[in-house]
Amino acid sequence: MNALRTLCCFVALTAVLPFGLAAAELPDASLNLQLAAPVTTWDEAVPLGNGLLGGLLWGEGNLLRLSLDRGDLWDLRTPPQIREPGFTYANLQQLVREKNQAEISRLTDEPYRHPTPTKIPAGRLEVTLDPSQQVERFELNLATAEGRAGLAGGGKIEVFFSAAQPVALARIPGAEPKEIRLRVPGTGSGGTGPDSHAVAKLGYPPAQPGRDGTVQWFVQETADGLKYCVCVASRREAEATLLAVTVTSSSDDPEPLQLARQRVAAAMKTGYETSFAPHAEWWTRFWSQSAVRFPDPEILRHYYLVRYFHGAASRLGSPPMPLQGVWTADAGALPPWKGDYHNDLNTQMTYMAYQAAGHFDEGRCFLDFNWDLLPAYRRFARDFFGTPGANVPGVMSLAGDPLTGWAQYSLSPTMGPWIGHLFYLHWRYTADDDFLRTRAYPWCRELGQSLRALLQADEQGRLKLPLSSSPEIHNNSLQAWLAPNSNYDLFCLKMFFLSLVEMADAAGDPAAAKGWADTAAALGDWHVGPSGVLMLDANEELRESHRHLSNLMGLYP
Repeated sequence: MNALRTLCCFVALTAVLPFGLAAAELPDASLNLQLAAPVTTWDEAVPLGNGLLGGLLWGEGNLLRLSLDRGDLWDLRTPPQIREPGFTYANLQQLVREKNQAEISRLTDEPYRHPTPTKIPAGRLEVTLDPSQQVERFELNLATAEGRAGLAGGGKIEVFFSAAQPVALARIPGAEPKEIRLRVPGTGSGGTGPDSHAVAKLGYPPAQPGRDGTVQWFVQETADGLKYCVCVASRREAEATLLAVTVTSSSDDPEPLQLARQRVAAAMKTGYETSFAPHAEWWTRFWSQSAVRFPDPEILRHYYLVRYFHGAASRLGSPPMPLQGVWTADAGALPPWKGDYHNDLNTQMTYMAYQAAGHFDEGRCFLDFNWDLLPAYRRFARDFFGTPGANVPGVMSLAGDPLTGWAQYSLSPTMGPWIGHLFYLHWRYTADDDFLRTRAYPWCRELGQSLRALLQADEQGRLKLPLSSSPEIHNNSLQAWLAPNSNYDLFCLKMFFLSLVEMADAAGDPAAAKGWADTAAALGDWHVGPSGVLMLDANEELRESHRHLSNLMGLYP
């Protein structure tokens, strides 16, 4: 089973039993992720994390690997096309009218092939065990978010990424390991997925390694003044070896090495069991929010694993989950699709169900991130769309800058409304009027201003966008430009403007509510074929299997 490929899969929470109506006990051990050794690739590993830091536990024979990641490690350098005068929505409309696919590709596809912006891997901890110790199996204990490597003849190695401190601890029983070493991200040729490059393409200077007794580290300078440190400490205690590892960066402290050494020293002093106690308590609170009963054990196991991802990779104060969460590719290359934020389905569906599960802090992580990026979204609305207000790139970096790619989706103006729906749902589920007045309505109102400026009335008075699409039907071809408005765009827009009506009314602004309602009404009805099937647009039915099914947005979500 590939745990990481389930990250962005959605599990409908139709069977959630709120705490108090049913016992929201810890997940049963039968739900744990179980993997037989050998595990020889990063994307088949046991995923561990605490929101900011992440690790992948894998290996074979007497070699144990822990691939390391940190959510805010990004190279944010932008390609030159993004700064060209022709990088505008008006020019894109002209190029579509001219059917100039070559120039569209130069402006929007070539920048995505540039190595940056990209998420960057932190490195890897490798432990060569005593030859008498051979790894037979791996397990993720969901109840306590603890990774385990089962050894031949009994015994197990235990690892957890502390929910209380930015550090991971590991305990290896028995004989002392033969070697403990840190690996700098590799220099492979790429190949972990679409638009992946070798780490060496980033042009960083060599990492600076160091050692002081049983503490070792490396410091890597990246771009724009950012540098980070990976540090591990070890010691023997009571027939076991204790390890503490962390990743710090200059965003924490101008001297990340000094901070890293302080963190691993504090963890070593506290020890495994004492450090584990508040970590386990955090996860007990996490699981206590809700419970699910479902007769199919495989679906239930998948549900709890995906729910676990929210606890491991989405915490207040840390970046929300991009494509690979806090588990960036570890194969000597940069991550597939740059490990970016795809807002044409991936981010929204990752966070679509947190409300029913009661994980409001984990969902708020995503909303706070988007709130903080409002200045970037305003620039995007002004510089690309030529409108007031704010707009969200369909594909973007940690800083909210557009990464481009297939222009039909990466530069569509209707990806933000789907995120706006999450702001709306958070307010409706929590009934938090302060959140409505200070976050949800102000954020959505700015998006509404940009969208309303883009919509123009046709001969029948229906409001239409200049360009339209339906992710990701017809891929990156000219055929992917559908007749405005596609059902996908229509559903996103109407859902969004009707939410604005409700939020404006609740915020005490009836005049604005009427304006939003008029806009929603002027969008018109859905496109339905003679047999009652939802179409792609007014002219085209979906006649092929498709991974997004975005024409069904009106049914779900």
